[in-house]
Amino acid sequence: MSGLNKGVGKIEVALKWDPAPAGAPAHDLDLVAAVFTADDSHGTPAQLVHFGRRSPDGTITLLRDSRTGQGFGYDEAMTLELDRLAGRYTRVVVGVAVQQGGGRVVFGRIAHAEVRVSEGYTELLTYDFAGVADATAATVVEFVRDGSAGWTFRPLPRGFDTDPESFGSLMGTPRP
Repeated sequence: MSGLNKGVGKIEVALKWDPAPAGAPAHDLDLVAAVFTADDSHGTPAQLVHFGRRSPDGTITLLRDSRTGQGFGYDEAMTLELDRLAGRYTRVVVGVAVQQGGGRVVFGRIAHAEVRVSEGYTELLTYDFAGVADATAATVVEFVRDGSAGWTFRPLPRGFDTDPESFGSLMGTPRP
């Protein structure tokens, strides 16, 4: 096959979970996207997108933010317009962090947490966090710019025991 493969372009990442049990502090999960350049593809993100912060060029935006998981279906959604990202950006990692305001909460204590990655009507990936049950943050998927093929994606389930603030600096690190 040759040059007609465009890879993935406009992606939606959606997150859902059940609310905390009555009387317990709310479970607050947050989508996070880290954008890397070719010069530092596994180091410090050139951009970090999360609640209250979008990418400067508007190519990555958080459309919905939930602090409780209450609602029907997916409670948070982020759009990544990879096909509009400047050429210097070559890697995007998307993850989820659990806010720790009510005490330490890991994914295994949050009922029915799931992330879905889709392009248009095509579902590319779903992940239920079972493989990172003891983690407080996790990467889910990475997108890599491959010159001729455009953007490709691969699952990147990797748990971290860290606070949401530090998670951004760890998202791109290579596996040990």
